[in-house]
Amino acid sequence: MKVESLMNIIGADFYTGVPDSQLKALCNCLMATYGIDPRHHVIAANEGNCAALAAGYHLATGKVPVVYMQNSGEGNIINPLASLLSDKVYAIPMIFIVGWRGEPGVHDEPQHIYQGEVTVKLLEDMDVRTFIIDKETTEEALSAAMDRFRAILLEGKDVAFVVRKNALTYDGKVTYKNDHPMLREEIIQHIVKASGEDPIISTTGKASRELFETRVSNGQSHKYDFLTVGSMGHSSSIALGVAVNKPDQRIWCIDGDGAVLMHMGSMAVLGANKPKNLIHVVINNGAHETVGGMPTVAGQIDLVGVAKACGYPYAVCVDSVEALDSELEAAKRRNALSLIEVKCSIGARENLGRPTTTALENKQNFMAYLGTLS
Repeated sequence: MKVESLMNIIGADFYTGVPDSQLKALCNCLMATYGIDPRHHVIAANEGNCAALAAGYHLATGKVPVVYMQNSGEGNIINPLASLLSDKVYAIPMIFIVGWRGEPGVHDEPQHIYQGEVTVKLLEDMDVRTFIIDKETTEEALSAAMDRFRAILLEGKDVAFVVRKNALTYDGKVTYKNDHPMLREEIIQHIVKASGEDPIISTTGKASRELFETRVSNGQSHKYDFLTVGSMGHSSSIALGVAVNKPDQRIWCIDGDGAVLMHMGSMAVLGANKPKNLIHVVINNGAHETVGGMPTVAGQIDLVGVAKACGYPYAVCVDSVEALDSELEAAKRRNALSLIEVKCSIGARENLGRPTTTALENKQNFMAYLGTLS
């Protein structure tokens, strides 16, 4: 189904969400139609943020907003669903569009499998009526579902369209780019060289895939790395948990701008605890690049200023290989919590692979290696 048909049938004029590759057609169409416009389309920090923003839109206009997201974001909307939107509380109607990663019977990455199994059940348990869109869904069937949904929305309840793989199409072209010269994979290669045999915790998406392939190219073991293939926004907290329990061992965290934004409160916790052995590297391309390249607000904010305000003793931004290498070496000598923001281009090589070890194997190998360290 063409995504324009879905949007016309829904009839909303405000969308907010966190981009998802399963919903790339919708994301691209929204960017082509509205761009980033606070009256019509906002890419928010996390899915709960989206639900609250959409609630404010409804309070101000009386109209029904749309929140789009990958199904991994359902956890972030459970609290606002139960305590804000529910018809037992404020009765704020909302339409969710949910990309169904890890759908049972459809091959996907390990972090999506269990989430895929419980996607519809979680929504239904939260009293959200669902309709599944697949490649065979007709406009007539979708219109009929929306008619049923309108009656539910009038009761102050929420509804969801759950979108199967390749169910939506968009013929328009949207290009996402910036002017930063460094490639993320190149940045990761320099971090690996500087870190030696120190443990690294890396964020979800292509960063972890590139870290894995860098180890392969170098002929190195994967035991040094914990690849946070899911749980977007939590890699720095995992790194903190490791660092405080291995105080004599330097720990590195490779993070992304979208992940940092998703749970920015973790920076405050890091800054308050000030682990001297943790180096936090944020690769910032101002985009949700792993799922298509849609923009984040990180290209417009001062992450270094945020880190310093959160209590990081040292924070710096670099945009060249020479400056990156210099700051990596300085961080190793500093013995203080450090943030290095690295400005990065959008894009990755076409033949980028995925980890060939399982998530459980990754955990076991990483824990075994940590066990050898003081």
